[in-house]
Amino acid sequence: MTSITGPSFQLVEEIDALQLARDGGFGARTRPLLVKGALRNWPAQAGWSFEQMSTLRHKDGSEPVVQFQNGLVEQGQTQPRPFLPVGPYLQQLAAAAKQTLSDDVGLLPARRRRQLEPGERFLLDWSHMQSFRPDRMYLAQWNILDQFPALRKDFAIQDLWPGWRWTWEYVFMGPANTVTGLHYDFPHNWFCQVRGTKEFILFPPDQTAHMCISAKHDWGATLSDINISRLDQQPEQLRQFEKTQGLYARVEPGDALFIPKRTWHAVVSLEPSISLGVFGLTAPEILFEAVPNELKNVLHKLHLYRWGNCTCHKYQ
Repeated sequence: MTSITGPSFQLVEEIDALQLARDGGFGARTRPLLVKGALRNWPAQAGWSFEQMSTLRHKDGSEPVVQFQNGLVEQGQTQPRPFLPVGPYLQQLAAAAKQTLSDDVGLLPARRRRQLEPGERFLLDWSHMQSFRPDRMYLAQWNILDQFPALRKDFAIQDLWPGWRWTWEYVFMGPANTVTGLHYDFPHNWFCQVRGTKEFILFPPDQTAHMCISAKHDWGATLSDINISRLDQQPEQLRQFEKTQGLYARVEPGDALFIPKRTWHAVVSLEPSISLGVFGLTAPEILFEAVPNELKNVLHKLHLYRWGNCTCHKYQ
């Protein structure tokens, strides 16, 4: 991928959590925002290590067994999703996490990012995607806080997102060189990074015309046919992709990234990581956005909507 130009990017707007508090906290917003140090006083930042999470047990003493993601689900063929015990997997991540992240690694290496001027546009190094491992198991969208309600106290999401809304949370745990493909979610999302570093590329809704919308069904999300790990094999999609203008965020341990609804994004993990995605809907959003989305999902389960092309079932 060394010859790929790709879209141009700017850095996502960022603010320190202490400054955000001094400014009156988080309000209505339609653009992404990276809050540095948002989790610094949350118990999860101290307690959610790979080693500690690997010791989780149910009340009966049994080890949690969770359905894992097998490779990239947003683009390409949906693969089987095996059920595996969490403990041994997290112990492997703990060993891998002891390696130090180099400043030269990533779509936008850290040392290069520090040289950028405010507002400067830049290109990404797509050759980094050659390290992507499509065969790696990834613990994605685990509703851990429902299975272990006591862990909810470890997250103070109200500090970031005041006011009432219906929220649901998913934990993502996985190794370096995993990718979440391009998509957008219908609700807003606070993405909280507990361990490891991830890179985000984001595209506002006004870039949708060039995002090559996929017909593949996924609950709550609209997918793209652009596979950022295979751009050199997708000339038509690449031509559209290069017409876009995007935003870039490097989300480090303790940070939280606000991703507004319908904002296209893809995620590249640079290190073994633990992340929490918090999705939320206000009462009007439940009525006008969640209900139509759930209706599509019901029709899908009845084989009446995009059956045979989805992320939830395997097809040969």
